[in-house]
Amino acid sequence: MPSDLKTRINILLIDSHCHLDHLDLSPYNNSLDHLLASSREAGVERFLCVGIDMKSSKKILEITADHDDIDISVGLHPLQDGTPAVPSIEDLVSLASNSRVVAIGETGLDNYYGQESNDWQINSFITHLKAGDRLKKPVIVHTRAAQNETIKILRNYANTECGGVLHCFTETPKMAFDAIDLNFYISFSGIITFKNANTLRETVKEIPLERILIETDSPWLAPVPFRGSKNEPKYVLEVAKALAKIKGVTLQEVCEKTAHNYSELFL
Repeated sequence: MPSDLKTRINILLIDSHCHLDHLDLSPYNNSLDHLLASSREAGVERFLCVGIDMKSSKKILEITADHDDIDISVGLHPLQDGTPAVPSIEDLVSLASNSRVVAIGETGLDNYYGQESNDWQINSFITHLKAGDRLKKPVIVHTRAAQNETIKILRNYANTECGGVLHCFTETPKMAFDAIDLNFYISFSGIITFKNANTLRETVKEIPLERILIETDSPWLAPVPFRGSKNEPKYVLEVAKALAKIKGVTLQEVCEKTAHNYSELFL
């Protein structure tokens, strides 16, 4: 980030969804510490590192142990090679016993890529929601092409006091507001910067800033002007800038509101 921009606004960026164990560290001398330092220099003050399976969930607890500004979520992504055993509620509760774990997931339903594993996904999703309920922790939800089914399961199993977030949101305003009614937040990624994302940008306009988070989902979905490159947490600034433009508010307001929302949900 240009230093003059940092001096003009009070940057308080939080990447509410990244996968630090999957990032390309080669530009940083293969050092996660160096990559994180670059992100902090760009104004990112907190990171939520999200597990996609039990192995990665354990790994991120290890590799981020020395960083107090990294929060952790543990869970099993709905898109898996094959159909691994769904972790038990007890497995998830045990893994989430670490004080740095602030959420369960990511979990959810993906009927765009994973229709053949729908029953497995539903079982896993419900298990994660039950673990979140037992722990009184929010749940991070991946959802694609499964709007009605996702909302139905959330209504039946989500703890609405703890809520959660629909991350990397690309669905309809109706789904977003149905989730908000269940005390869920809506998180937008670099997709809102893509040239072909006009419909999603119209959705962004409708969602109140008080219910929005921002994320990179790095190393995937790098925003414009970095599209085609490996994504990383410091590019959450581009998501914040795009959100400010779409909503017609200042970048500082986006930084402050999304950081406040993150704290309300996870901390």
